[in-house]
Amino acid sequence: MNVLIVDDEPLARERLSRMVSELEGYSVLEPSATNGEEALSLIDSLKPDIVLLDVRMPGLDGLQVAGKLCERETPPALVFCAAPDEFALEAFTASGVCHLVKPVRSELLLEALKKAERPNRVQLAVLTRPAAESGSGPRSHISARTRKGIELIPLAQVVYFIADHKYVTLRHEGGEVLLDEPLKALEDEFGERFVRIHRNALVARERIERLQRTPLGHFQLYLKGLNGDALIVSRRHVAGVRKMMQQL
Repeated sequence: MNVLIVDDEPLARERLSRMVSELEGYSVLEPSATNGEEALSLIDSLKPDIVLLDVRMPGLDGLQVAGKLCERETPPALVFCAAPDEFALEAFTASGVCHLVKPVRSELLLEALKKAERPNRVQLAVLTRPAAESGSGPRSHISARTRKGIELIPLAQVVYFIADHKYVTLRHEGGEVLLDEPLKALEDEFGERFVRIHRNALVARERIERLQRTPLGHFQLYLKGLNGDALIVSRRHVAGVRKMMQQL
């Protein structure tokens, strides 16, 4: 089986090349690819059986490369490689996508190569597209394009969504990301876990701590994980928030 290695880190490429070369029945194709664009070009010319594909790369990241390969009639099999601290790896497991955690261990590499399959559009959709587009149920993770590539945020870590012009800010336990998804679509998909407190805001029900009225008559909602900061609740939604809190 011919294996193409795709990784922007020279040491990672060298290590994987050495490990694959030591496995019986597998050979490394040269040259390796250092980014997504090179990967697509080399896949066309070298016709690998399997691609060891780094997830985080400059330009086209690994998931974007996989998305383009899904459009082809005979794509190679894929094994994603990701660092443990940069993506929600449980999302790969949940979607059934073959993956390895860096630094890759030789016994797990052999197992992954044996299990490697051609990219599946449905599996990839779970990772990269809203449920409305993929035809599946509510996502367990939200995908956002950041400078890291495609970052996967577990839904359980989301504190709120706030719409601002054409983008939605997602606040989670580790920071904030921007989504190019309508707030209404997010409400339709995750309505059981989030409640609308303003025309431009959805908050996680389980994060709600208390509702408080200010001396000026406004209502503020305090959420776990915001370090004392509060969000404004519009008068239109106060009654609904109160009723929901009684059921918590």
